[in-house]
Amino acid sequence: MPQYAVKARITGRVQGVAFRAWTRARARSLGLTGWVRNENDNAVSALLQGEREVVRTMLKDLWSGPGAAAVANVQRIETEVDLQIDSFEIRY
Repeated sequence: MPQYAVKARITGRVQGVAFRAWTRARARSLGLTGWVRNENDNAVSALLQGEREVVRTMLKDLWSGPGAAAVANVQRIETEVDLQIDSFEIRY
């Protein structure tokens, strides 16, 4: 059961570069639950849930993203764990 949750907002060149697919694959490999989605303003948002240190690792990884990405900023805010979510998905 996840103990820690963060909502992240990633800006820069993060749409059209497979950022969502990369995020889903990385989060799943770390055992996180949550989601990732594109925003109308060309940012990407994500909910990351899991062990605190694993979530922190994922937040660091978001700064690099897939090869074609150019991340300008990763904002994050702690939030409540959503126990209804039991996997990591791309939301549309």
